[in-house]
Formats: sequence, structure tokens, C-alpha cells
Amino acid sequence: MLHRKKLSTTIGARNYAYLHKMVKAGKAESVGEAVDIAVEMARRLENRVTLARQTAAYFQGLTPEAAAAEAQLEDVLSAASQEMDFDQP
Repeated sequence: MLHRKKLSTTIGARNYAYLHKMVKAGKAESVGEAVDIAVEMARRLENRVTLARQTAAYFQGLTPEAAAAEAQLEDVLSAASQEMDFDQP
């Protein structure tokens, strides 16, 4: 069982309506669970933005030699993936 923390606060009417709608639609069992789901979605989006930013910084900081090695690796991996059948179990 998850360890839960008590949260007592007020939120905007539109946000509460959104959370309540999630419950009515069966996407969450309670408003508290709907809050958890919404926060997890926000965290995933934030993590994706962070990863994209860090990836861009990594590639921008490469030396020309390292960039060439990355491009070569990309070509090899792309060719190898073309030979794979992703529909096979």
C-alpha cells in the first residue's frame, strides 16, 4: 500500500471540476487519486523537457570528433533496427 500524505488546501474551481470529472469518468477512484494522477502527468512532462534540454546541451557540447562518432553510432543503430521485426514476440 502506498504511503499517503494528508493535503488540505483550496484549488481553482476549474481545476477541481477537472479532478471531479476524472472521478466521474472512472479514471480515478477519488479526488485525491485524481490529484496524484495529474501530478504524475505534470512530473512526466517536466522530466521530458529536462531530458530534451540535457540531450540538446550534450550534443551542442560535443567536439567535432565526438560528434562524428555519435553520427557513426546513429547510422549503425539505425541500420541494425531496420533488420529487426518489432512485431515478432
